[in-house]
Amino acid sequence: MEAEELPRRRRALVKLSGEALMGDRAFGIDPRTLNDLARQVCAAAASGVEVAVSVGGGNFWRGAVVAETGMDRATADYAGMLGTIMNALALQDALEKQDAEVRTLSALPIPQVAEPYIRRRAIRHLEKGRIVIFAAGTGNPFMTTDTAGALRAIETDCEVLLMAKNGVDGVYDADPAKVPTATRFERLSHIEAIQKRLQVMDITALSMCMEHHLPIVVFDVAAPDAVFHALRGDRIGTVVSTHPEADAPGGA
Repeated sequence: MEAEELPRRRRALVKLSGEALMGDRAFGIDPRTLNDLARQVCAAAASGVEVAVSVGGGNFWRGAVVAETGMDRATADYAGMLGTIMNALALQDALEKQDAEVRTLSALPIPQVAEPYIRRRAIRHLEKGRIVIFAAGTGNPFMTTDTAGALRAIETDCEVLLMAKNGVDGVYDADPAKVPTATRFERLSHIEAIQKRLQVMDITALSMCMEHHLPIVVFDVAAPDAVFHALRGDRIGTVVSTHPEADAPGGA
């Protein structure tokens, strides 16, 4: 994995959507994709980065969508949290098969398979060089896994939140799938993203990142070794931050 030499990150959280684990499948987990993501995360951790991963569950269940069919929204969201736990366990297994030391922390109590989420415990695991996986979102309905990723990144003192998108290599001024002339941003501020209603993440998560001056990097998870480069701090995707020029990798 070749990369431009830039200052390495100390601690970072990568938000993996459930869709990022599907590969070319329409549902569930693609083993080849899962193992490749695990390889990249392990390589970044081996380079000295303290790595946290927050996983979504959209490859199994999307609470907001199911609720539109008439199911109680809170119940639908709790079911979605179970989907994130399945993804977390699959990722944990893939990482451990590559000899990584991993801890899965769940916001929903499920002691048979995961530790309960405790902030100080999570930080201690990271300090010891363990890869930490956050599952079950925030443990509350009506909160997206984007918000959970932002919250966990802030709580565990991560330097950056890495948003691994499925097939989108950054933030655009319009949907590139619908508008061929859409322009990709290299850098922009949190407030610009909010005011322009850009599809970075949900507004609650974005506002939280702005309030706590947490930079966000939006990139395409399917690009070669993209997760590895994002975790290391290489130039990739779109940087969203309080001071875009200064906060971007390699910036002044």
